[in-house]
Amino acid sequence: MVKKVITIILVTVFMAFGVSFSIKSGLGTSPISSTPYVLSLITPLTVGTTTVLVNLFLIALQPLILGKEFRPGSLIQIPVALLFGYATDVAVGLTSALEPSTYASRWLFCLIGTVLIAIAVAIEGFSGTVILSGEGLALAISKKLNRNYGDCKIGVDVGLVVSAVVIALIFLGRIEGVREGTVAAAILVGFIAKRLIRLLGKITGGNDER
Repeated sequence: MVKKVITIILVTVFMAFGVSFSIKSGLGTSPISSTPYVLSLITPLTVGTTTVLVNLFLIALQPLILGKEFRPGSLIQIPVALLFGYATDVAVGLTSALEPSTYASRWLFCLIGTVLIAIAVAIEGFSGTVILSGEGLALAISKKLNRNYGDCKIGVDVGLVVSAVVIALIFLGRIEGVREGTVAAAILVGFIAKRLIRLLGKITGGNDER
């Protein structure tokens, strides 16, 4: 239980600061935060609050997809979603004074955010516990359709980005939160996370080849 609590804290903190840096970069947010970010622009809600709402929606989809195969243990994603939202608002507040002034510095912020998110995903993957709702939904779809988890995760990310674009066009008349940085994050997060998982396996004496 102690290890699980530590894992949850590490995942949410790294993910929250990763999201914050991706937002501050101005080059587009990571896929998982694209829809919450756009919703925060068209409502009086903070990005942390919209993050909670989107994550709860993704969690609600899982029992609908799996039916009787849904495991009650997966409901741990609910308190994690609440913690993630709170941590995101805290991270955004702590980084509010940071303002990249050049295109190069914007990319630096984007890469920092991408690496932090990849660390969170790696910790989650290495622990073998589904903590975040995006991964939980991808796993549910993977089980239901008997498809590769990685492909389903890509599908979930694409769905979130498309939703962000559609919502932004309808309510703002322009695309917000989805730019070249979003594409970079979509490509690099999985690439970095996979290598970090292998590194963690070597450090802990395991032989993880995921």
